[in-house]
Amino acid sequence: MTPAARISAAIEVLDDIIGRRRPAADALKDWGLSRRFAGSKDRAAIASLVYDALRRKASSGYAMASEEPRALVLGMLAGLRGLAVAEIAELCSGENHAPGRLSDDETALLTAFSAGDAPGWIQADVPEWLWPSFEAAFGQAAIEEGQALAARAPIDLRVNRLKASRREVAAALAHAQPEEGAWSPDALRFQPGHDGRGPSLQTEPGFFAGAFEIQDEGSQLVTLLAGARPGDTVVDLCAGAGGKTLALAALMANRGNLYATDLDGRRLAPLHDRLARSGAAIVDIRIPRSRGHEPLEDVAGKADLVLVDAPCTGSGTWRRNPDAKWRVRPGALAERIKDQAEVLARAARLVRPGGRIAYVTCSMLPEENDEAIRAFLGKTPGFAPMAPIDALTGAESDFSLLARFATEFGLQLSPRRTGTDGFYLACLRRGD
Repeated sequence: MTPAARISAAIEVLDDIIGRRRPAADALKDWGLSRRFAGSKDRAAIASLVYDALRRKASSGYAMASEEPRALVLGMLAGLRGLAVAEIAELCSGENHAPGRLSDDETALLTAFSAGDAPGWIQADVPEWLWPSFEAAFGQAAIEEGQALAARAPIDLRVNRLKASRREVAAALAHAQPEEGAWSPDALRFQPGHDGRGPSLQTEPGFFAGAFEIQDEGSQLVTLLAGARPGDTVVDLCAGAGGKTLALAALMANRGNLYATDLDGRRLAPLHDRLARSGAAIVDIRIPRSRGHEPLEDVAGKADLVLVDAPCTGSGTWRRNPDAKWRVRPGALAERIKDQAEVLARAARLVRPGGRIAYVTCSMLPEENDEAIRAFLGKTPGFAPMAPIDALTGAESDFSLLARFATEFGLQLSPRRTGTDGFYLACLRRGD
């Protein structure tokens, strides 16, 4: 497919996503299955165009005076990819499956392309109904925080300490030009190319050998700062596919007891193969028999650390899932707040006196972060937040600079602040 034909395809896919309120991945998959002529590079390039258009949906729509898929793609080419009007016009020839020629209005809007005078939520490319939450969280920096969330994300990996060192993995992947992570001692980073794609790390021999896992540096960092130590009894209460479980096992040096569970036992399925690859030998996977069944009754009151990777809106991962921010609705936020209260109450029953809960979200919204902790503390006697600086002590590296990003009860990471996905961490200690 020609570059122009790929743009036409992206407009078609975007029309399906917006018109049917579909996840982008589903629409892209269906498009590819129905058009076998498109090769893997074509499909990847079209996906990159679609996701880039979704990243800047609000600002492109404003600048182009339209939220039609064609306008959003044209606006993205100008605003995100930096194409000149003449370059866009050349792609829109109307010939050989290319988009139709630019109208006079489109040419004028692209020439004057700007969203600088738009309301804050449009400049930030954040849903309008969530804008008050962003302003409450970040104040005058809210627009910049939203714009950072609308940028492309790098690819990060976590070196598995049980099998390799960062130096060894970096040498093995030298052809992909890795950079050392700024915060996590186990992180390597790979920048996306011009088309938004990064290297195919999951086809590397080191991945199959368990030397590394794909994991955002922010996810690595909050797991590290939770403070699991060798010999501890640790619970990963919302383990899902097990990314943080694997990181915990490595931090514990395969010594102690590590329990992984999830209310939806089906989400734990990938963890079995990942554990076998990683060499982690201390993980006990507990699958609930039914909704409401507690598979960790025998651990109640005994855990040194309960990691709560709470269900949330996922606003901190919008760089990687830009379609999700336009599909989330107030009802979903209310449900997540309810889920967070329930999982925190469950964690409180598992932690021992003197032990800790590490509450983690991949969210930028105070309702899911500080406000969730405030609500928990208000109805759960015997727990107290650790001061942010205390939550950072005892680690193997100096994380004192992170104290700048402390909130009332925890720590807020973000693409703008730390170059990571948006993660929140609060540590709560149960009294002796």
